[in-house]
Amino acid sequence: MKSLLGNPVFQYIVGRAIGFYMLFVGVTTRWRRVNPEAMGHFFHSGDKHLACIWHGRFTLVHKLWKFGPGTKPAKFLISRSREGGLVSWVSRTVGAEVVRGSAAKRGQQKGGMEALREMARHLDGGGVMGMTPDGPRGPRMRAKRGPVQLAKIAGASLVPITWSTSNRYVFDSWDKFILPLPFGRGALIWGDPIPVPEDADSAAMEVIRLKLETEMNRLCAEADRIAGVAVIEPSPARDEPSADAEPLATAL
Repeated sequence: MKSLLGNPVFQYIVGRAIGFYMLFVGVTTRWRRVNPEAMGHFFHSGDKHLACIWHGRFTLVHKLWKFGPGTKPAKFLISRSREGGLVSWVSRTVGAEVVRGSAAKRGQQKGGMEALREMARHLDGGGVMGMTPDGPRGPRMRAKRGPVQLAKIAGASLVPITWSTSNRYVFDSWDKFILPLPFGRGALIWGDPIPVPEDADSAAMEVIRLKLETEMNRLCAEADRIAGVAVIEPSPARDEPSADAEPLATAL
């Protein structure tokens, strides 16, 4: 399986197939939209925004973004892992380009600093970025410091987004990954932007990180209730890495 996941042809074929399936689920689900006004500001204002969605709900993120003429080009942060190569094709199929990289692990560089600079340039150029604050390995629904650090560097606000569907299969994985099924009803929810002051110190950034985490979990619970399914709970909290860690702390 590892060799298959690392095969570019396999990644392309399976990634494209998954992407087209997600597009199909998106158009066959009856959606209720909550706070869509935030999306209008998100895509058409001159402000910089960094969209945040939990790792287990990445699959239908395209339903929360707007594509086409007059909107900001979208990119999503994807790790350089084998799985990341497949997810990159899923992302491209639904309309979002990718930035590859994640934090260093056991002294091995994973392209985190290069990805950080590329994301900042994309935001400066008028684009929007998406990240999974609990990626790539959790704990589930617990935000790392990375999105807050990037938002501070780029002068951007954090925007929590989420979705849920009545027809779904929840995997017994660390992130409780949700496979949405077609022909159900669902909820799309946009949170209000959370500003990150450029002079925020470590304590202020921790307050913002916790606010992002709390709001994302509140929106997910609301989406699950609207869809009529059991609320997925976050993993027990654990201590956040120190502020001296590599700035990029999250990726798919």
